[in-house]
Parts: sequence; C-alpha cells; structure tokens
Amino acid sequence: MTITKFTRYERARIIGARALQISMGAPVLIEVDKKEPIDIAYAELEKGVIPITVKRTALEKQRKSAA
Repeated sequence: MTITKFTRYERARIIGARALQISMGAPVLIEVDKKEPIDIAYAELEKGVIPITVKRTALEKQRKSAA
C-alpha cells in the first residue's frame, strides 16, 4: 500500500464531497461524537477510511519529477 499525500485542493474536494454524502444520509464510517458533516468527513479523512480515490494525470507526474 502506498501512502498518498493529497494537495490542499484535493483534501478540500474530498472532504466536501464526503460531507455532502453524509448530509444526504450516507452511513458514517467511524465512531465520532461530532454532529456536523464537515467535521465527520475531516475525521474520516484523518483516519484514512474515506472510500474516495484521486486520479492524477501523467502531466502532473512529469511536473513533480522535473522540480
């Protein structure tokens, strides 16, 4: 398993998408005492249990290797 470091934009998108899912009735994947969907989504991301993947383009990989 590889450890993926998300950019701040990817993190914002993942947390926002997951918070929307939770607010629409999706099951919460961890035990938390928080009530707000955004806080729950953030906690899920920190624990690494969110079932969302990020696909990056080959161009982005070339930019990182050139830097």
